[in-house]
Amino acid sequence: MGAQQVRERFAELYGAEPEGVWAAPGRVNLIGEHTDYNDGFVMPFALPHQATAAVSRRTDGVLRLHSADVEGGIVELRLDALAPQSDENWTAYPAGVVWALRQAGHEITGADIHLSSTVPTGAGLSSSASLEVVIALALGDLYDLGLQRWQLARLCQRAENVYVGAPTGIMDQTASACCESGHALFLDTRDLSQQQIPFDLAAEGLRLLVVDTQVKHAHSGGEYGKRRAGCERARPCSAWTPCATSPTPTSTRLSPASATRRRSSAWSGTSSPRTSGWSAWWPSSAPARPAPSARSSPRATPPSATTSASHARSWTWSSTPPSRTARSAPV
Repeated sequence: MGAQQVRERFAELYGAEPEGVWAAPGRVNLIGEHTDYNDGFVMPFALPHQATAAVSRRTDGVLRLHSADVEGGIVELRLDALAPQSDENWTAYPAGVVWALRQAGHEITGADIHLSSTVPTGAGLSSSASLEVVIALALGDLYDLGLQRWQLARLCQRAENVYVGAPTGIMDQTASACCESGHALFLDTRDLSQQQIPFDLAAEGLRLLVVDTQVKHAHSGGEYGKRRAGCERARPCSAWTPCATSPTPTSTRLSPASATRRRSSAWSGTSSPRTSGWSAWWPSSAPARPAPSARSSPRATPPSATTSASHARSWTWSSTPPSRTARSAPV
């Protein structure tokens, strides 16, 4: 379903035009499996498949959700009733982002949302991350939150780790929020520095095949969770307090360097001090983080210094829909 169709369906559901339509892509990872929660390197790139959301604000503390991809009507939730791991349905992903934004001190007063996605679910292409990121982009714009793309990715990871209960690393959300068309994203998860690597296969006469093996997976359980748990057990620094017991943050606007020094796990089932969770929330009694071992890496640009347009997009309409354009935003 294209942006115009999503817009029209929103109007049918809610009886008014949306304030805008946003999109965020799925991803394929070229290098770095299970390294994004082990202080490693990853290099994903964005797919043409994407999650699309038409969104308008509300002021009554109500979140209304509808998906073109799931049978059923509009789901209505109260913002003050949102609680981690209280929802086992698809609505947990957009609701989790709203919860994470509010927990981080951002005043979100409600929203009407209609979603559609062409990212295959359970195929390892980041369908959940694209869903989270498109909601974060929309609410960030509508509520003028002033958050950079890497910060939105962190909040989306927080939503999936804590609200949904899935032990994901930072790669999927960062890829969906920060990847650029025609490039792969080199991400060093030690400090979240990133570099856009030219990756125009068509110009080189090449193709990259993404094959559907028909094997399904789920981040919140199954083999992914087992592999994650095994990595956590192998860590030498295992005495860290999980982030779920940490105090509520007062700000999300940390620099990447500060975030690196203040990490703790956002997954309540682990105790890693590194990139397994929300970087701004940490126990006050946590020991100092061990310095990473020295190793060489490509020269990367900190997220706060990158100013080129992201692959994720947004559209807004007045009375006449304009042509679709990429939205420039710092990442």
